[in-house]
Amino acid sequence: MKCKRRTDNRSLDKKAQEALRIRVVRQVREGVSPEQLAKTLDINPRTIYRWIERFHYGGEEALRNKPKTGRPPKLTAAQMAWIAHTVRDKNPQQMSFPFALWTLGMIRELIRWKFGVRLSEVSVGRVMRALGFTPQRPLHRAYQQNPALVEKWREEEYPKIRKRARKENALIFFADESGIRSDYHKGHTWAEAGRTPVVKATGKRFSVNMLSAVSPRGEFRFMVHEGTVTAEVFCTFLRRLAAGVEQKIFLIVDRHAIHRAKRVRELLEEMDGKITLFFLPPYSPELNPDELVWSQVKRRVARELMQSKEDLKARVLSALRSLQRMPDKIRGFFLAPSCRYAA
Repeated sequence: MKCKRRTDNRSLDKKAQEALRIRVVRQVREGVSPEQLAKTLDINPRTIYRWIERFHYGGEEALRNKPKTGRPPKLTAAQMAWIAHTVRDKNPQQMSFPFALWTLGMIRELIRWKFGVRLSEVSVGRVMRALGFTPQRPLHRAYQQNPALVEKWREEEYPKIRKRARKENALIFFADESGIRSDYHKGHTWAEAGRTPVVKATGKRFSVNMLSAVSPRGEFRFMVHEGTVTAEVFCTFLRRLAAGVEQKIFLIVDRHAIHRAKRVRELLEEMDGKITLFFLPPYSPELNPDELVWSQVKRRVARELMQSKEDLKARVLSALRSLQRMPDKIRGFFLAPSCRYAA
């Protein structure tokens, strides 16, 4: 059996070679793996990393037939390939770093440790972008999460719920609860250069709790509650959710104890099938689009100055009502990578 010979791109004319180099590097920068492109185009992966190296130090002009001269590169194609493989496939803690996120400072230190090459963080950022990496907010998952159950939910359980909802002309909602305190701080603050600010907590804290439900159609229902969210409070929310709705409601929630309480089961029986509860896999908040409501509301409220519980409640209500007037925004929550299955 004869082995298939790798295509020799040198057989292409000069213009075709130039176009191929530029097209491949552009695809890498858009997120396509160099290894995947190498396999598809039957090119040696080392060749692609050499093109990435040239692009990094000279831009697209360096990929043309007569590239401009410049300073000699500090990282070779082989070294850039190693960096890409390491960041893509390994957790920083596997490389003896204390944290699990690949920051520019951490990658910079990795390059210095592995290759003895010192780069600025700006240069490291250019390297990572040339390799097709971008800074992203990671999804946090509980270590107790069972990936098999998550996959089953996406591929089997939720499609069954959606099929049944169509058959019974039911509305699908995802619901959740959250709270916000007056001392909630997140983000950046202005401070004197060189002195890290310390945000001190005050003993005069106050809070409000929120319950809400979102649908793939962009519908948004909510309730604000002062005090602990109990099974009875959840029952009140269920009654409000059903009020004025003629169709059945299929409500998807997490497995919190209040959702499975006896009082809730009794209410559902009294409602005679008006609302049916379904439960997400354990420790899987990222599957619930309603979780994105809280990050939206908290981000807005955290920018405001709260003087009292009434002030906090008013700000929360304002944020929730504003969100209710944006059905496109609600539908957008279902397009998040972890929630797209429910769109």
